[in-house]
Amino acid sequence: MDVCGSVHEQESDRPRICRVPSCRRFCSDDCGEERKGLILGVYEGENNETLFTKAASKFNDHSGGKLYELLKKAGSDIRKGQAKVFNNVDKEFWGVAVVGLGRENLGYNELEAIDEGMEAVREAAGMGAQLLKEQGATRILVEGLGHPEQAAEGTALALWRYQENKSRQYWQVIPTLELFDDCDAESFQRGLFKAESQNLARRLSDTPANQMTPLHFAQEAVNELCPCGIKVMVHDKDWIELKRMNAFLTVARGSCEPPVFLEISYCGAPVDQKPILMVGKGITFDAGGLCLKKCEGMGRFRADMTGAAAIVAAIRAASALSLPINIDAVIPLCENMPSGMAMRVGDVIMSLNNKSIRITDTDNEGRLILADALIYGQGVSHPRLIIDVASLTPGVRAALGSAASGVFTNSQTMWSQVRKAGVITGDRCWRLPLWKFFIKKVTRFPSHDVDNKGLGHGSSCLGAAFLNEFIDCVDWIHFDTTGVGFHSEHKVYSYLTKGRMTGRPTRTLIQLLYQLSCPSEGQRKIE
Repeated sequence: MDVCGSVHEQESDRPRICRVPSCRRFCSDDCGEERKGLILGVYEGENNETLFTKAASKFNDHSGGKLYELLKKAGSDIRKGQAKVFNNVDKEFWGVAVVGLGRENLGYNELEAIDEGMEAVREAAGMGAQLLKEQGATRILVEGLGHPEQAAEGTALALWRYQENKSRQYWQVIPTLELFDDCDAESFQRGLFKAESQNLARRLSDTPANQMTPLHFAQEAVNELCPCGIKVMVHDKDWIELKRMNAFLTVARGSCEPPVFLEISYCGAPVDQKPILMVGKGITFDAGGLCLKKCEGMGRFRADMTGAAAIVAAIRAASALSLPINIDAVIPLCENMPSGMAMRVGDVIMSLNNKSIRITDTDNEGRLILADALIYGQGVSHPRLIIDVASLTPGVRAALGSAASGVFTNSQTMWSQVRKAGVITGDRCWRLPLWKFFIKKVTRFPSHDVDNKGLGHGSSCLGAAFLNEFIDCVDWIHFDTTGVGFHSEHKVYSYLTKGRMTGRPTRTLIQLLYQLSCPSEGQRKIE
């Protein structure tokens, strides 16, 4: 990849526009009249004075100090997380958004488990992009703000909208994105890939359940992954029955929609290198089965396949980034519905590894389909690491809200990598206990091997303890994403649309794969 594309032909004192030739276009074909917007950053000085970034300073000099004068006339400083748009600063740009980055040289905050400098760039870039879009900008140039990758993430995530079910003439125009006065185009492109992958997960999760059945999801996976050279195999109900995935079939039989089992394989390393196995919960609608959920809020459980969506998106990003790693993924897809054929409370079924499972709560269906998927995936792939992603329990949402994904792992080394990935992406993770205390709560029964609810409180820990019964001697990471994967209830992140699905933790998964595929990156300390 070229570090810098063609340079905008202007006087030598003008800032440079580094265009990314392979950048995906984020707008419709008919964009109408082009209105260019520009995003520039400012820092807070020691005495609360405004300090321009390098690119903003060069632009201000080019404008004859006009930008600085407008900032002074505005009457208030631009603090971290704030932004202002100025018009008529330069004849080339319809509007110039000046965004606050906070103190210069912000970095890793160990107590908050986040890189505050990177997150400030995401929020500032997202805020600026939204304001320019509101003013009708159809092409947005954003400076690197010290972190080009994060600037790309913030702008691309902030501009995305779910509008597939609106009439085409009412679609909002999504501006195109370019890097301004920064030749680290490779990092900018990497950020676009990550953001676009999360936007894919958002779209899959936000699609209504009647338009995202198991078969529809499988088709979307084929459409997104096969053009990237990723192998996708779609298995029907007959194949699932042949493999005797009884736990999976027990959940699926309550719905008229037939179950589908996906196998995905990405080969970026030599064939003899053991793969990472990724397993995603793919419940395309969860009514709770006979243990019916409350009507209020049931609609959001169209996104009970956020784990599957995040895995498809992460694997596509791994291919786009050409990560030198082998990845296998298995995704069981079905609905959990009440009917005369649905599983009943008290039923005892046999999993693929011949462990008996008692169904105490039909709304705990995710762990049932994951049990068979985990056993099958281990038998076929013989992985060096298992990563499963699932919106598994309400307990993790009660404990962590939308602040972080709950993570369970049997490896301290893997936890260090997950925590680091969350710090870098701003999509944080928090480790929860996988103690024998909880394992006993799901296994100490006289009449069956495992219970799908367990005894006592701590539903997220009990869910992880259940899955642990289907893991062989291999490193394992379990993401419980119930708190982060559904729609954004509060405007916590300026770059995620309130009321829409978040697509989390897609970027954390991508970053984790990046660290695991590049040992030097994985060993690099957070600063």
